[in-house]
Amino acid sequence: MTPLTRSRRRRASVLGLLAAGVMAVAGTATAAPATATTATSATATDSIQASTLGAQAAQSGRYFGAAVAAGKLGDGTYSTILDREFNMVTPENEMKWDTTERSRGSFNFGPADQIVSHATSHGQRVRGHTLVWHSQLPSWVSSIGDANTLRTVMNNHINGVMGHYKGKVYAWDVVNEAFADGGSGAHRPSVFQNLLGDGFIEEAFRTARAADASAKLCYNDYNIENWTDAKTQGVYRMVRDFKARGVPIDCVGFQAHFGTGGPPASFQTTLSNFAALGVDVQITELDIAQAPTTAYANTVKACMNVARCNGITVWGIRDTDSWRAGENPLLFDGNGNKKAAYNSALTAMGGTPTVKAAANTAVKATAKSPASPTSSAAALPGSFSWSSSGILMSPKSDSTHNIAGLKDPTVVYYNGKYHVFASVASASGYSLVYLNFTDWSQAASAPHYYLDRSAIGTGYRAAPQVFYFAPQRTWYLVYQTGNASYSTNTDISNPNGWSAPRNFYSSMPDIIKQNIGNGYWVDMWVICDSANCYLFSSDDNGHLYRSQTTLAQFPNGFTNTVIAAQDSNKYALFEASNVYKVQDSNQYLLIIEAIGSDGRRYFRSWTSNSIAGSWTQLAASENNPFARASNVTFPTGAWTKDVSHGELVRAGYDQTLTINPCKMQYLYQGMNPNASGDYNTLPWRLGLLTQTNSSC
Repeated sequence: MTPLTRSRRRRASVLGLLAAGVMAVAGTATAAPATATTATSATATDSIQASTLGAQAAQSGRYFGAAVAAGKLGDGTYSTILDREFNMVTPENEMKWDTTERSRGSFNFGPADQIVSHATSHGQRVRGHTLVWHSQLPSWVSSIGDANTLRTVMNNHINGVMGHYKGKVYAWDVVNEAFADGGSGAHRPSVFQNLLGDGFIEEAFRTARAADASAKLCYNDYNIENWTDAKTQGVYRMVRDFKARGVPIDCVGFQAHFGTGGPPASFQTTLSNFAALGVDVQITELDIAQAPTTAYANTVKACMNVARCNGITVWGIRDTDSWRAGENPLLFDGNGNKKAAYNSALTAMGGTPTVKAAANTAVKATAKSPASPTSSAAALPGSFSWSSSGILMSPKSDSTHNIAGLKDPTVVYYNGKYHVFASVASASGYSLVYLNFTDWSQAASAPHYYLDRSAIGTGYRAAPQVFYFAPQRTWYLVYQTGNASYSTNTDISNPNGWSAPRNFYSSMPDIIKQNIGNGYWVDMWVICDSANCYLFSSDDNGHLYRSQTTLAQFPNGFTNTVIAAQDSNKYALFEASNVYKVQDSNQYLLIIEAIGSDGRRYFRSWTSNSIAGSWTQLAASENNPFARASNVTFPTGAWTKDVSHGELVRAGYDQTLTINPCKMQYLYQGMNPNASGDYNTLPWRLGLLTQTNSSC
């Protein structure tokens, strides 16, 4: 929405609409590395029960990943599972020394680049594996006989590989499998150990930190899951020493290649004891012979019960992709079907396997609105039709608030109630209001709580967006103040609990200053995937902007602002953008408000398989709009010809902004078609659209 400083009505005329099938999109930003964060286990009452591994792990700030082979990305079944289920990717062999530097000083990043590019385009983070390892070394390295030469070679390799992927890799297995099996607890013999001694691990970590100050640096090994084993104790002593002396180590990876019995009884104790040293712990190469359900559940639960266990990676996707293929150790069979172990792993994280959805209806009712079916979502249609309610919500003035318009609603369904935040507009300015109710029939009578009486305070506040940020267990209210601002609250139903405004940016990003022209910086919108959070905004001048930060850094660190979409006809790409994740699919929906050739507001829509685009037209013209008076029926009378700034009713309430495309509902602003006057005093009211052509 446009700020108060605009004193004239928006022009009613509009030029021709965007004709191309794909919206013009700026270059995709690469995923920035996450910073350290403390993950906490989410419960059914404060996170949505997801139906995929990565989505459920993200509810508690964790990841669930898989080892990936570049040569299999062209396999449709393989890539479909990868993109649907996992939010972290580890190249299986493509970043190892014998691939990246087969001859001295000559680097080959092609296979690994293929994986990193695929991951980035699908919102997945990357673990780098591995920099220094005694195995899979080219012969020219293993045959070096001079310590100084080897030291130079090792450090050059670390710098070369990490430098190439700086800013693109979340964590690196800096040193892999440096400890001996058996009862010694000592380092294993290797060219590095033999020539450089015990200090080679420390030197590798210090070199790695200098090469990329933001990436997590991990030590990774196998058979260190049982707390009392000598090998485990040897690694523990090394990590404790490194932390005491300031050697840069951020995490320890437990490969977890288990037999049919699964993890040892002390596994959670092991994870906890390492975490107590001040490092993250990660299960990095999980596979279990014959994939027993109990063994997988116990492994996942051990991680979930340790706050600093921030992720799990399975070593492969289907049994046929595994290095232990004869033992069928993974979560998907050779045909790509989910095995029983998949359901046990998902359930252990608090998720809901699709086949068990009916049994979880009572729990899911607190996380989903009544309008959001729990069945698997259908595809979005290519055209839409809607039925509109009458006016559901109107301004409620009081002694200190003389309100002309109620507008820009945001809505979530939580704990059996709809929670609505909206702008209230008058000649004297804009502020925010909150109301809640259990059924739409109660909306008109719901009390209005004016948020200028909270710490949000007085002054220009408008165009709110509300969501629950699960990793922090905190509600966020995003709004515009002339900057992109937010407040937080631990209880959405307490209107006095909101914090004072804080800004996402220190000032308007330069790229917006350069392109805004005579427009206004408006309508901030935040959405997160499993790795990053994105902030969209508009300028009333034909541009949609996007910034990003990592999930771990949110709400700080929004940078890399780009023009996400643009149109030379500013009225065709005007304002009020919404971006949503489509449930149970690898698809995002973008809707943007436009001004039609008749001067009336309506919405256009696009889809993409990534929040970063590119965006392909769905229903995006005046003749085939997402929502416009022409594809809306009004059973109680056509009280508006504008379908303007609002929000879809989501399937949940967290930062992923997930919608179920079955019988969608859209809370919007409309007004008397005969109204005129200053834009800020127009009589906007709120109504509800319900989709009438659902394919569900």
